[in-house]
Amino acid sequence: MSEPTPVIDDLREESDELDHLVAALSEERWALPTPAPRWTVAHQIAHLHWTDRSALLAVTDPAAFSEVVETALKAPDTFVDEAADEGARLAPGALLARWREGRAALDRALRAAPRGARFPWFGPPMSAASMATGRLMETWAHGQDVADTLGVVRAPTDRLRHIVRIGVRARDFAFGARGLPVPGEEFRVEVTSPSGELWSHGPEGAPQRVTGPALDFCLLVTQRAHRADLAVRAEGPDADRWLDIAQAFAGPPGTGRPPKGEPA
Repeated sequence: MSEPTPVIDDLREESDELDHLVAALSEERWALPTPAPRWTVAHQIAHLHWTDRSALLAVTDPAAFSEVVETALKAPDTFVDEAADEGARLAPGALLARWREGRAALDRALRAAPRGARFPWFGPPMSAASMATGRLMETWAHGQDVADTLGVVRAPTDRLRHIVRIGVRARDFAFGARGLPVPGEEFRVEVTSPSGELWSHGPEGAPQRVTGPALDFCLLVTQRAHRADLAVRAEGPDADRWLDIAQAFAGPPGTGRPPKGEPA
């Protein structure tokens, strides 16, 4: 059983880094369009606030969280955008304050969670460590949208290891979400961390392999960049297909980003 504290610490650091990026923005810059269609910088932060709040309910009030799920099931194609729209209508200062309060409350709840407890979610139930990993992945991915909008190049950190892990674990989901047969064998995934360490997953002798920088792998599985613009390589037909469809997030398949130079 994994100890949740390290990933909770990393989630806090990832959130603080994004907070620093947006805290001093003018109201006009909060309204800038991001790579996500129809979403401004404010929409990105509003979505993170809504999801943090949903996670907090899942950990502390499962009955209230079940009402969130029921609402989502009534409008599966629109509830995410509707929640982001609602938050984005707030004044930037008010939205920022709510996001800070919500993520601080989630941090406390995850640290206080009983060891071994599992909590309801939109997919399978999750442990505190898995919940924190999912929140870190989303915070990093939506933070990338904000950074791209502002023209900021973020220095990658070894917090990416959590996103690599969830991306690898979501392989079968990515195939199933598209109605494709799930490969019968594991792949070997070897990526180089920002600090130069080799992170590996899967059998060492697996004939199908994926290799490359951890940053590029994370951009791929969060669908923040097209594989044509990344240094991620595959050996084997199933591994190659995976790089076209990989996603680390739950929900329907995303459309991803076009290659650089092509219209969105």
